[in-house]
Amino acid sequence: MIDEKDLKIVNLLHKNARIPNAEIARQLEMAPSAVFERIRRLEESGIITGYETKLNPEILGLGLVAFIFIQTDDRVGTHKTANAIANLPGVQEIHDVAGEDCYVVKLRVRDTQALAAFMQEHLGKMKSIRSTRTTIVLQTFKESGRLPLETIQHKGKT
Repeated sequence: MIDEKDLKIVNLLHKNARIPNAEIARQLEMAPSAVFERIRRLEESGIITGYETKLNPEILGLGLVAFIFIQTDDRVGTHKTANAIANLPGVQEIHDVAGEDCYVVKLRVRDTQALAAFMQEHLGKMKSIRSTRTTIVLQTFKESGRLPLETIQHKGKT
């Protein structure tokens, strides 16, 4: 659980990871040293796990997004295949899912030729993969790593 001030700090950092501590302190009417200490505590507790730079995949030549639904021969509870897939180039996300498939992979590559190469050179060589179904994204209307912080319960007021 985090308190209201912590939640406000996390929200500001979530919107802009480069915001200076002094600016957070100004916006929340706190001492910069108090903000620094709260951020350090949030990092140590594992609430803040890191900071990322958001890049434009189109400009970098990684415009194709595909979702790959994978069935494997893995035993329930073992994630050997998932761990191997997670380390492949272009894999942005991998999720263990309920239902017909075992995993859903979000892949970002240059184009359909790069997708085909990924499927052949990587997934095609994994003996544990029984089948795949691939969906190519035509247009993205929302893509975000932001969490719905407004739904988080905080403890008390500070």
